[in-house]
Amino acid sequence: MRGVVIKAMPAPRASKCRSVMLALPEWFGIESYIESYAQEAEGLPTFGAYDSDGALLGFMTLKAEGEGVNEIHAMGVLPHFRGRGIGMQLVIHAQEVSRQVGCHTLRVRTLGPSKPDPYYDRTRAFYVKAGFRSVEERLDVWPDNPCLVMEFSLVAE
Repeated sequence: MRGVVIKAMPAPRASKCRSVMLALPEWFGIESYIESYAQEAEGLPTFGAYDSDGALLGFMTLKAEGEGVNEIHAMGVLPHFRGRGIGMQLVIHAQEVSRQVGCHTLRVRTLGPSKPDPYYDRTRAFYVKAGFRSVEERLDVWPDNPCLVMEFSLVAE
């Protein structure tokens, strides 16, 4: 989407991130997780996607996960703006920021394919389109849900 600017989201940001997640119940349907992600946004690098009027269209938080690895910890784009390339712009921004801080890998965790869900099928397809590859599905990360770990190499091959 043209005219979208990705930039660091100023604090306080929990309520802004929470509002985006609440608009996406198919992905963020567990209230305790929404609150946790919203509160974590206060202390993590958090970026917003803004239109030309400064309205928030989506957000992303990054979290360091060991030496040289950044994780897209939470990301969402408001429903009326999905499918317009904003999520991809956020991912590209995550790649750029991660390279700047010396990371070699960008990681994301999402619901694994062993628990069928049409919304998360779309999520996994989005990350594959963005160049991520599936690494492993784990059953010990989230209670009652399989976790698919996906990674993107930030190192030129």
